[in-house]
Amino acid sequence: MNSQRPVNLDLRTIQLPVTAYTSILHRISGVILFFGIAVLLFALDKSLSSEEGFEQVKAYLTSPLAKLVVWGLLSALLYHLVAGVRHLVMDAGVGETLEGGKLGSKIVIAVSAVLIVLLGVWIW
Repeated sequence: MNSQRPVNLDLRTIQLPVTAYTSILHRISGVILFFGIAVLLFALDKSLSSEEGFEQVKAYLTSPLAKLVVWGLLSALLYHLVAGVRHLVMDAGVGETLEGGKLGSKIVIAVSAVLIVLLGVWIW
């Protein structure tokens, strides 16, 4: 084993490409959606159980914390959707080069940011 090889374990100094960030964010948004569905299903169950349950859920959704949670879940959904469309486009053979992958990642981040800001304006 070569003991002279460089080892960089300081995560603050590692420079990842933009494609790595979009991939990591795509996975994180998927995990957020997985757990967020449990919250949404609980709210749906409570709202369908009775008229009082519906009124409680309706009252909860007017609070700023609930709006923030809904905005976070919908933001994760939008990012996951845009990044998923990028993957489908790449599966069709478009943007498979290194330059195309970088451009696609930048487009995903830009489109997602615009959609998430517009969503925030709509919710608040």
